[in-house]
Amino acid sequence: MSRVTARLCQERAAADGLGSNRNAIKYLKQDYEALKQQCLQTGTLFKDEEFPACPSALGYRDLGPYSFKTQGIVWKRPTELCANPQFIVGGATRTDVCQGELGDCWLLAAIASLTLNPDILFRVVPKAQSFQKDYAGIFHFQFWQYGEWVDVVVDDRLPTKNGKLLFVHSEEGNEFWSALLEKAYAKLNGSYEALAGGSTVEGFEDFTGGISESYELQRAPSNLYQIIQKALRAGSLLGCSIDITATAEIEAVTSLKLVKGHAYSITGAEEVYYRGRPEKLVRLRNPWGEVEWTGSWSDNAPEWNYVDPKQKQALDKQVDDGEFWMAFSDFQRQFSRLEICNLTPDTLSSNEVNKWDLTLFNGQWRRGSTAGGCQNYQATYWTNPQFKIRLEEPDDDHEGSLNEPCCTVLVGLMQKNRRRQKRMGEDLLSIGYSLYQIPQELEDSTDVHAGRAFFARHQPAARTDPYMNLREVSRRMTLPRGQYLIVPSTFEPYKNGEFCLRVFAEKQAKSQMMSDEVSARPYEPHVDNKDVDDEFKTLFQKLSGEDCEVTATELQRILNRVLAKRKDVKSDGFNINTCREMISLLDTDGTGTLGLIEFKTLWMKIQNYLAIYKKVDSDYSGTIDSHEMRNALREAGFRLNDEVQHSIVTRYACSTKLTIDFDGFVACMIRLETLFKVFHLLDKDKNGVIQISLPEWLCCTLV
Repeated sequence: MSRVTARLCQERAAADGLGSNRNAIKYLKQDYEALKQQCLQTGTLFKDEEFPACPSALGYRDLGPYSFKTQGIVWKRPTELCANPQFIVGGATRTDVCQGELGDCWLLAAIASLTLNPDILFRVVPKAQSFQKDYAGIFHFQFWQYGEWVDVVVDDRLPTKNGKLLFVHSEEGNEFWSALLEKAYAKLNGSYEALAGGSTVEGFEDFTGGISESYELQRAPSNLYQIIQKALRAGSLLGCSIDITATAEIEAVTSLKLVKGHAYSITGAEEVYYRGRPEKLVRLRNPWGEVEWTGSWSDNAPEWNYVDPKQKQALDKQVDDGEFWMAFSDFQRQFSRLEICNLTPDTLSSNEVNKWDLTLFNGQWRRGSTAGGCQNYQATYWTNPQFKIRLEEPDDDHEGSLNEPCCTVLVGLMQKNRRRQKRMGEDLLSIGYSLYQIPQELEDSTDVHAGRAFFARHQPAARTDPYMNLREVSRRMTLPRGQYLIVPSTFEPYKNGEFCLRVFAEKQAKSQMMSDEVSARPYEPHVDNKDVDDEFKTLFQKLSGEDCEVTATELQRILNRVLAKRKDVKSDGFNINTCREMISLLDTDGTGTLGLIEFKTLWMKIQNYLAIYKKVDSDYSGTIDSHEMRNALREAGFRLNDEVQHSIVTRYACSTKLTIDFDGFVACMIRLETLFKVFHLLDKDKNGVIQISLPEWLCCTLV
């Protein structure tokens, strides 16, 4: 109940602009300005109780409380580390970002790239923060998280060993914006250790809200150098890495001083004239701040002697700062992967910069209801969340023939909060999505969740392949006009997870989540005296006793006696609360018991439920699988969205086997009928909205 309530409150706040770039959410409800003023008024330095300077902030395993790596660590403020600490000196530069004892080079590569674009940098690192004016030991930073901007407050107590910062630090030693930024990001993800290992694009996206693309350099397009130049001009962030084939190769240094399994950032791309012909160069940076490429075009390499002296002076710095040039051809041979975070994705495919149309959906995979797995699992795949996009307006410079103009979309599927869950032993799920073109004859009838039959008849028009255990998988697609269904999934079914799905389209695209409209048309038998035969009347009189009324206890005894004789359905027996709810639903005269007609009506309902139950029990096990429950609900006349489906599974399915026995199925049907009946009675204006007082609410929920 609390989870659903929190989600509804969050949706309403988002509708009011909370979480936007201009109105970031205060992470953990900590207000930077209010906390700072409180410290200034009391003359104290801020101590962050939400992320205290203690072992739990460092980590849980390699950096856990009993690890040798955390022995001797002392938390100190910058004012205790040097005489004149500064937040930023002369603007943020890449030399402010040197790696420490934490394996978060992917993050530092992203931070280093961030310094190339001051507009983006100062959105993440708000200005007017200082160790001099109004210093109170408190700082704040802003990050994009799954469609929302959050403002994260930290104190300036930093982990040190032997009087030096343990993690990220500046080359000069007295500049602390990067160390505090790393701490804020660690807080957002639960601990410093949670930042170990990752992809540069994760940092890129959390600093920009952009969407990323990845290129395998061995299979890169012929115009990759132009893509890189254009991306750098557009302020996009670029990272690259060398794949490893064994764990022992992590951070292994090659003979030419490149580090395997390590995240580099690309900071420049220039063409020079070398011996009379153009040579394409790229500039890279190692976040370690040292260990540089020693091959062609490295610092002080002989190739520079054949370049125009002015150009050489501008480009060849000859400083061991971790930044170096290399030939683009060597870059393609030596590195495995290039990742680009597009702030405006269309700048990579067209000469004209336009703002793409963006739609973002939040969704969940829930074990037993919406975690259907990939297409290998046909019985459950169709239960995954589904989203529809309608592409009507083609690109200005579309590909394809005049008869079939095309539309460009970039779709990204991102799993949420997995880094925070590392502490609990959770890792990234293998995720992907498939995109199906909806046939023209079905375009007007697809505002409901597509069933298993649809996927048996239709193959994907595009997909992410293979499934990857990355935070986000994305793909750029050029598609004919029409309607498409996007189905995001984990590789295996029954895996819990949250995700956000982003659809960028060059022109406006109409998008919606495909979910059955919540409605109910349950079986309503119309019974009067002439419909009840003498045999049934005699049996009823025998069961109900002298008063000819069936109480909840009597109903429980009757139904369980009948169930005990059946071998085709499994049941633990009806409990007394379900029997009371049956009576509440059908008790038209308010006696709290069932008369003959009421009992006959209930009996016919139960017979109908039994027929449905057996129909959807595809393996004749006597129980139904929680995924089969969606079909059973449809057969019973209920159309429910994914959230309600999940609530039903949580309440009525066995927590281990995810099966629902017959008494649980009937209990669910009766409960749904009761809830719909109460709602329609209170919906006086018949507009699908009710307004009730607190006593009315309590009466409804206690039914």
